[in-house]
Amino acid sequence: MSQCWSPTSWTNKEIAQNVKYPDEDHLQRVLSKIQKLPPLVTPSEIERLRHQLCLVQDQKAFILHAGDCAESFEACTEENIRAKIGLILTFSLILIWGARLPVVRIGRIAGQYAKPRSSGYEKIGDKQVLSFRGDNVNGLSPDDRTPDPERLLSAYFYSTTTLNHIRALLTSGFASLHFHHPRDWSLSHVRSPTLKSQFERISTSLADALDFSSTVGAGDGQPYEEGGGRGILGEVDFYTSHEGLMLPYEEALTRHLPVPNTKGAFSAQSKPPKAYYNTSAHFLWIGDRTRQLTGAHVEYFRGIRNPIGIKVGPSMEGGELVRLLDIVNVDKNKGRVTLITRYGAGKVNSYLASHIRAVRESGHPVAWICDPMHGNTQTSTSGLKTRQFSDIVSELTSCLRIHAANASALNGVSLEFTGELNDEGFSVTECLGGSMELAEKELGLRYQSFCDPRLNFEQSLDLAFLVSNHMKELRQGNTDPKYGDILLSELSRRSS
Repeated sequence: MSQCWSPTSWTNKEIAQNVKYPDEDHLQRVLSKIQKLPPLVTPSEIERLRHQLCLVQDQKAFILHAGDCAESFEACTEENIRAKIGLILTFSLILIWGARLPVVRIGRIAGQYAKPRSSGYEKIGDKQVLSFRGDNVNGLSPDDRTPDPERLLSAYFYSTTTLNHIRALLTSGFASLHFHHPRDWSLSHVRSPTLKSQFERISTSLADALDFSSTVGAGDGQPYEEGGGRGILGEVDFYTSHEGLMLPYEEALTRHLPVPNTKGAFSAQSKPPKAYYNTSAHFLWIGDRTRQLTGAHVEYFRGIRNPIGIKVGPSMEGGELVRLLDIVNVDKNKGRVTLITRYGAGKVNSYLASHIRAVRESGHPVAWICDPMHGNTQTSTSGLKTRQFSDIVSELTSCLRIHAANASALNGVSLEFTGELNDEGFSVTECLGGSMELAEKELGLRYQSFCDPRLNFEQSLDLAFLVSNHMKELRQGNTDPKYGDILLSELSRRSS
C-alpha cells in the first residue's frame, strides 16, 4: 500500500455522516466489547467471494445483490429471514435458467442497519428532532432519537442471529427445489392476460428443465434429514453485505488475519501472510454520500481486503471515479471493486456511457451492476415514498442497452425487495405498478417499510422474468426478441 494505513487511520480524515454520541466514554466501552467478540464471517468465505467476483468480471457469473434498504431489529424473525432468503433463491433460479451462468448471491442482510441522511434533523409535526439514522444508532420514535452506543452492540448480536439462521437454512436443504419449484409459483396476481401467458411459458420451461435434471439424477438420493447430502441443487453460496457507514463499528470488527490458500507464497519456515479483513460482512460498499476522495470512508475502505462496492451516481465525474479507483485498488486487482450505478431512469443515458469509457481507459478491472431503485424514488400524493415499477424497468433496460453499445456488459443487479408477508399473508404494497398493476390508492394497504420502498414478491418475479428472458435471448443470439418486447411493453406501463 502506497501510504501508511491502519484500521484507525480513517480517524484523521473528515467523517461524512458522522454520528455524535453524548457520552464518548460509553461509546468506547461498547466498541471495546465488540473488538473482543468473534468475527461474523471468515477470511476463507471472503476470499471465495473475491474469486467468484473475478468470474463475474470475466462474464462467467452474474451478481444478484438484494434485500432491504435498511433492516430493523424488530424484523429479525424466522418468518422474515426465511422470506427474504427464499425470494433471493427464487430470483437467482430464474436468472440461472435464462443466462446459464452461476449467480453470486449477496444479500443486503445481517448488518444493514444504518442509513445515511441528507440532514441531521427532521421535523415531525411541530417538533424538530434528530433524524432517524437506523436501529444501530437511534430509535424510530421521535422520543428515542438520542444516539445510543448500546445499539451498536445490539446490531452485532442481531446480525449474528440473522446470519446463524441463514447458515442453518442453507445447510438444511432450504435451497432445495422442494421449497422453490416453479410449479408452486402462483401467477394469480398478473392482471394482463398477455403478460400472464408469457410468465406461464417461462415458468413451464424452467419447471421442465428442472424436472429433467431430477430425472437424470441431479436431485436423487436420501433426504438430508435421513442422512443424505444436500445434493447439487441444494448447495448454494450466500454472502452478506451492508453499507460501511458506521466506521467505529467497522473498525471494531476489522481483524488482522492470515490470508488462506496462499500456496507457494511463503516458505516452510515463514508464516503465511496476513491482511486486514472486515469480519462484519463479506462485502461492504461506499455510499454516494460518503465517497469523498479525502474522506474517512475512502481511507478506511482502501485498507481492507474484502471486495467492496462503490455507488456511482450523476454527481460523480469520470475523472473522479478513476481517482477513487486508484485509491481503493492501487494494484488493479480483479475481484476487488464492484461499481453500483444509480442514476435514475431520466439520467442514465446522460452519464453511464462516459463512466464506462473512463473506467475502460484507466485499465481498472471492475464489475458493473445496476441499482435501478435509488435514483427513482418519489413521493406519492399521500406523502408515502414510492417508486414506479416502469422507472425501475426503464433504468435497468437502459443499462443493458448502453453497456452493449459500449462493448461492455452489465454484470449484475442491485435491488431492494422483500418476500415479507403481513399477518393476513399478503405482500407489501410500496412500489407502484408491475404485473399486479398496483395503484397509488393501494399503497397504504400494506406499506411496511420505515426506510425506502421495496419491490414485493410479485414485482420481484416480474423483474426476474424480464432480465432472465433478455439474457436467454442474448445467449441464443436473438437480437430482436419477440417475447422480450412483449414483456418489456407490458411491464413498462406506468401506474397512477
